[in-house]
Amino acid sequence: MNVHTAACRLSAGRWLARAWASLTRALEWLQSPALLAARLYVADVFFASGLESLRSWDATLWLYQNMFQVPLLPPDVAAVAGTAGELLLPPLVAFGVFGRFGALGLFVVNAVAFLSYRHTLPVPSLTPAALFHAIWGILIALVVLWGPGRWSVDGWRSTRRRTQR
Repeated sequence: MNVHTAACRLSAGRWLARAWASLTRALEWLQSPALLAARLYVADVFFASGLESLRSWDATLWLYQNMFQVPLLPPDVAAVAGTAGELLLPPLVAFGVFGRFGALGLFVVNAVAFLSYRHTLPVPSLTPAALFHAIWGILIALVVLWGPGRWSVDGWRSTRRRTQR
């Protein structure tokens, strides 16, 4: 190998390292807007469902009494708990206030909702309803695992605490 070939390889290696570092910075910057989009989408879905449950409370009670099989809870209690979760947890997730707590709560609401009516789904349970619950579960799990991101109240408070030290 001559000096010119070695210099070209070294130069190409540096260029590749810089390009990778730039791509990594761009992807890391995109994490917060991606988490915000996931938070807002999931919060909207669950909050809208909670509002619909309130608007049609008789239908909600009928569903819990006849369709949904929530383990360990009487149907009326399950209806109140499910609706409360759908209304109280989404704002926490959307704004990223106690974001992991809110996301973990929504994850449980989503899992219980899916498990409570999976018996009504055809086998295999690869219906649109099941797929949506899987998508929502994955998006919520991202917030549980990584937190709500910098574009949230939690992120703002964390940054503020670091700068005050």
